[in-house]
Amino acid sequence: QVQLVESGGGLVQAGGSLRLSCAASGRTLRAYSMGWFRQAPGKEREFVAVIAWSGGSIAYEDSVKGRFTISRDNAKNTVYLQMNSLKPEDTAVYYCAAAYQDWSTKAYSYPYWGQGLQVTVSS
Repeated sequence: QVQLVESGGGLVQAGGSLRLSCAASGRTLRAYSMGWFRQAPGKEREFVAVIAWSGGSIAYEDSVKGRFTISRDNAKNTVYLQMNSLKPEDTAVYYCAAAYQDWSTKAYSYPYWGQGLQVTVSS
């Protein structure tokens, strides 16, 4: 089992930055692809970014390209999402997720999820 705990969310003004962290316990993340997803009120959960277990393959949802950066530190068993130039439409609950060696942009591919944390961007 993999337990994931996110941190770093909060309230920020438009144009600001936040860095989300996702710390894992129970298993090493070295063999897991890691994704970030988000869910805004009244909307379905959507893909934000994914990084392969090897760190070699990364993908982003179109609206965050050039603003968000996903990275991982396997030695710390932690994945990060650096979010710059934040917009009000980035407001959502953000989740990290883990999948064993399964690189995917689909939420259903991820069996392990964090509890989610709120990110609010004010205009």
